Amino acid sequence: MKEKVYIDSTIPSYYFDERESLRLFTEITRRWWKEESGNYEIWISGAVFQELGLGNYPNKEKVLELIQNIPFLDRLNEVEEIAQFYMTHFVMPQSLAGDAVHLAYASFYKFDYLLTWNCNHLANANKQRHIKIINGQLGLSTPQIITPMELFQEQSNDNE
Repeated sequence: MKEKVYIDSTIPSYYFDERESLRLFTEITRRWWKEESGNYEIWISGAVFQELGLGNYPNKEKVLELIQNIPFLDRLNEVEEIAQFYMTHFVMPQSLAGDAVHLAYASFYKFDYLLTWNCNHLANANKQRHIKIINGQLGLSTPQIITPMELFQEQSNDNE
Protein backbone atom coordinates (compact mmCIF):
# COMPACT_ATOMS: atom_id res chain seq x y z
CA MET A 1 0.00 0.00 0.00
CA LYS A 2 1.37 3.37 -1.00
CA GLU A 3 1.83 6.16 1.51
CA LYS A 4 -0.63 9.03 1.13
CA VAL A 5 0.56 12.54 0.24
CA TYR A 6 -1.60 15.66 0.44
CA ILE A 7 -0.21 18.33 -1.89
CA ASP A 8 -0.91 21.96 -1.09
CA SER A 9 -1.06 24.64 -3.78
CA THR A 10 2.63 25.55 -3.56
CA ILE A 11 3.71 22.29 -5.21
CA PRO A 12 1.92 22.65 -8.57
CA SER A 13 2.54 26.39 -8.44
CA TYR A 14 6.30 25.97 -8.06
CA TYR A 15 6.38 23.31 -10.79
CA PHE A 16 5.88 26.05 -13.38
CA ASP A 17 7.37 29.02 -11.55
CA GLU A 18 9.83 30.99 -13.68
CA ARG A 19 11.30 33.31 -11.06
CA GLU A 20 15.07 33.04 -10.84
CA SER A 21 14.93 33.27 -7.04
CA LEU A 22 12.88 30.04 -6.94
CA ARG A 23 14.71 28.13 -9.64
CA LEU A 24 16.14 25.51 -7.27
CA PHE A 25 12.70 24.86 -5.76
CA THR A 26 11.21 24.57 -9.25
CA GLU A 27 13.88 22.05 -10.29
CA ILE A 28 13.38 19.97 -7.15
CA THR A 29 9.60 20.06 -7.58
CA ARG A 30 9.82 18.92 -11.18
CA ARG A 31 12.28 16.17 -10.34
CA TRP A 32 10.12 14.93 -7.46
CA TRP A 33 7.01 15.00 -9.63
CA LYS A 34 8.66 13.07 -12.46
CA GLU A 35 10.70 10.59 -10.41
CA GLU A 36 8.86 10.13 -7.13
CA SER A 37 5.19 11.08 -7.30
CA GLY A 38 4.24 7.68 -8.73
CA ASN A 39 5.52 6.03 -5.56
CA TYR A 40 2.78 7.70 -3.51
CA GLU A 41 -0.98 8.04 -3.42
CA ILE A 42 -1.40 11.76 -4.14
CA TRP A 43 -4.43 13.85 -3.22
CA ILE A 44 -5.47 17.49 -3.23
CA SER A 45 -8.50 19.35 -1.94
CA GLY A 46 -10.95 21.84 -3.35
CA ALA A 47 -8.97 24.44 -1.42
CA VAL A 48 -6.02 23.78 -3.75
CA PHE A 49 -8.25 24.22 -6.81
CA GLN A 50 -9.66 27.42 -5.34
CA GLU A 51 -6.27 28.93 -4.50
CA LEU A 52 -4.77 28.06 -7.87
CA GLY A 53 -7.85 29.26 -9.72
CA LEU A 54 -7.68 32.75 -8.23
CA GLY A 55 -5.92 35.62 -9.90
CA ASN A 56 -3.82 35.93 -13.00
CA TYR A 57 -0.30 34.59 -12.87
CA PRO A 58 2.15 33.13 -15.40
CA ASN A 59 1.45 29.56 -16.49
CA LYS A 60 -1.88 29.39 -14.67
CA GLU A 61 -3.38 27.11 -17.34
CA LYS A 62 -0.44 24.70 -17.07
CA VAL A 63 -0.70 24.64 -13.28
CA LEU A 64 -4.41 23.82 -13.41
CA GLU A 65 -3.80 21.19 -16.08
CA LEU A 66 -1.12 19.54 -13.92
CA ILE A 67 -3.61 18.89 -11.11
CA GLN A 68 -6.68 18.03 -13.16
CA ASN A 69 -6.29 14.25 -12.78
CA ILE A 70 -5.36 14.21 -9.11
CA PRO A 71 -8.23 12.98 -6.92
CA PHE A 72 -9.56 15.54 -4.48
CA LEU A 73 -10.93 15.17 -0.99
CA ASP A 74 -14.49 15.92 0.02
CA ARG A 75 -14.99 19.21 1.82
CA LEU A 76 -16.57 18.37 5.14
CA ASN A 77 -17.78 20.56 7.99
CA GLU A 78 -15.30 18.78 10.27
CA VAL A 79 -12.40 20.01 8.15
CA GLU A 80 -13.66 23.59 8.39
CA GLU A 81 -14.07 23.25 12.17
CA ILE A 82 -10.54 21.86 12.54
CA ALA A 83 -9.12 24.72 10.45
CA GLN A 84 -10.95 27.24 12.64
CA PHE A 85 -9.62 25.50 15.77
CA TYR A 86 -6.08 25.84 14.39
CA MET A 87 -6.56 29.56 13.89
CA THR A 88 -8.24 30.06 17.26
CA HIS A 89 -5.32 28.29 18.97
CA PHE A 90 -2.66 30.17 16.97
CA VAL A 91 -1.37 27.18 15.04
CA MET A 92 -1.98 29.22 11.88
CA PRO A 93 -2.59 32.95 11.50
CA GLN A 94 -6.17 34.11 10.92
CA SER A 95 -5.00 35.88 7.78
CA LEU A 96 -3.77 32.62 6.27
CA ALA A 97 -6.84 30.42 6.52
CA GLY A 98 -5.67 28.43 3.49
CA ASP A 99 -2.70 27.06 5.43
CA ALA A 100 -5.01 25.97 8.24
CA VAL A 101 -7.34 24.30 5.75
CA HIS A 102 -4.51 22.33 4.11
CA LEU A 103 -3.30 21.12 7.49
CA ALA A 104 -6.88 20.25 8.50
CA TYR A 105 -7.39 18.13 5.37
CA ALA A 106 -4.11 16.29 5.79
CA SER A 107 -4.76 15.66 9.49
CA PHE A 108 -8.44 14.73 9.25
CA TYR A 109 -7.90 12.31 6.37
CA LYS A 110 -4.84 10.77 8.10
CA PHE A 111 -2.27 11.48 5.45
CA ASP A 112 1.29 10.32 5.89
CA TYR A 113 2.66 13.56 4.43
CA LEU A 114 1.62 17.13 3.73
CA LEU A 115 3.90 18.24 0.91
CA THR A 116 4.51 21.98 0.72
CA TRP A 117 7.01 24.71 0.01
CA ASN A 118 5.41 26.86 2.72
CA CYS A 119 8.23 26.86 5.25
CA ASN A 120 6.84 29.78 7.27
CA HIS A 121 3.64 28.22 8.55
CA LEU A 122 3.67 24.55 7.59
CA ALA A 123 7.04 22.87 6.93
CA ASN A 124 8.62 24.59 9.89
CA ALA A 125 10.30 22.62 12.68
CA ASN A 126 9.35 25.31 15.18
CA LYS A 127 5.64 24.74 14.44
CA GLN A 128 5.67 20.95 14.59
CA ARG A 129 5.36 20.58 18.36
CA HIS A 130 2.44 23.02 18.52
CA ILE A 131 0.69 21.23 15.65
CA LYS A 132 1.14 17.84 17.34
CA ILE A 133 -0.21 19.15 20.65
CA ILE A 134 -3.30 20.67 19.03
CA ASN A 135 -3.91 17.60 16.87
CA GLY A 136 -3.56 15.46 19.99
CA GLN A 137 -6.25 17.54 21.69
CA LEU A 138 -8.46 16.98 18.64
CA GLY A 139 -7.72 13.25 18.47
CA LEU A 140 -6.07 13.66 15.07
CA SER A 141 -2.91 12.21 13.68
CA THR A 142 -0.28 14.64 12.45
CA PRO A 143 1.19 14.13 9.01
CA GLN A 144 4.84 14.73 8.38
CA ILE A 145 4.89 18.25 6.95
CA ILE A 146 7.77 18.38 4.51
CA THR A 147 9.10 19.82 1.28
CA PRO A 148 9.75 17.71 -1.83
CA MET A 149 13.46 17.70 -0.90
CA GLU A 150 12.62 15.40 1.99
CA LEU A 151 10.47 12.94 0.05
CA PHE A 152 12.92 11.30 -2.32
CA GLN A 153 13.27 7.56 -1.88
CA GLU A 154 16.74 6.27 -1.22
CA GLN A 155 18.39 4.88 -4.32
CA SER A 156 20.30 1.64 -3.87
CA ASN A 157 23.80 1.54 -5.27
CA ASP A 158 24.67 -1.95 -6.42
CA ASN A 159 28.34 -0.97 -6.83
CA GLU A 160 28.95 -0.63 -3.10
